[in-house]
Amino acid sequence: MSKRIFSGIQPTGEVHLGNYAGALRNWARLVSQYDCIYALVDYHAITVPYPAAEMPRRVHDAAVAVLSAGVDPERAILFVQSEVPEHTELGWILGAFTSIGALERMTQFKEKGEEQQHQNLGLLAYPVLQAADILLYKGEVVPVGEDQVQHLELCREIARRFNHTFGQVFPEPDPLLTPTPRIMGVDGKTKMSKSRNNTIPMLDPPEAMWEKLRTAVTDENRKRRSDPGNPDVCNIFTMHKAFSTAEEVVMVNRECRSAGIGCIDCKQLLHKNLTTELAPVRERALDLQAHPEKVRKILDRGGERARGIAGPVMAEVRGAMGLRGESGLPAAPVPAARA
Repeated sequence: MSKRIFSGIQPTGEVHLGNYAGALRNWARLVSQYDCIYALVDYHAITVPYPAAEMPRRVHDAAVAVLSAGVDPERAILFVQSEVPEHTELGWILGAFTSIGALERMTQFKEKGEEQQHQNLGLLAYPVLQAADILLYKGEVVPVGEDQVQHLELCREIARRFNHTFGQVFPEPDPLLTPTPRIMGVDGKTKMSKSRNNTIPMLDPPEAMWEKLRTAVTDENRKRRSDPGNPDVCNIFTMHKAFSTAEEVVMVNRECRSAGIGCIDCKQLLHKNLTTELAPVRERALDLQAHPEKVRKILDRGGERARGIAGPVMAEVRGAMGLRGESGLPAAPVPAARA
């Protein structure tokens, strides 16, 4: 049988090129090799302030992005995290096997904490719920970028502690590093993020995408067209690695260093390749946006399938821990009423 993969995406706003290249495109490819379970992790998205009225639209838009990127819902499970209550139940249990010190050392917690005036428990415990997401489905492989390896290692440690205490229940999931280099925002300095207003939305029409590319930061030391550039510090070149052919990447690297091409030339080539690859993605997205009932049906069916896996696993967890409920343990006798 194929190994099981679990991965999730937060519905926090428009899905951008970083999400597409780093995760969604890879998700579509993996369904032919693994037993894939993908979640729209809305509980993770509530660790930062958000307008409640926007959440349903964000969940819908994230589902559209996943499906339009090529994920086949007949070959993979796609569902909404909050519609499977076992996620938070297991998250609470796994919190008992996680040290606060380990959570405080998480790089992403430190980075997010600097961005927020008031840090909350959800932000600190984010990796515990993430571990629950994975272990609830006994995920064996998790596709991650380098920035998520630390979280996955903590997940492995949590699984190990639980198994040592209560017996073998969970596998220790292995990372599957994405082959795509980390794409920064159009500022060229920070991770692509809507909160930083530095993204290129995945479903932008070609004209809007060009306007963002045209003004994107490249090698800041290259002041004139005749100056040689340094692709190693240019985020546009990183995008070429994700969206251009190997031959084009070699050519851009060579010609940029020798000033054979200018930054606008480089961006125009990238824009052409982005337009070509994303044209069928946009076409699928337009169809899904026009038929929201299709998306809802897919998510409903995915939730049903996810609950069918999560329920028995939680019964196994409760049984291993000696908890009642669905563990099969006898209920305590009820005292007889006094006459």
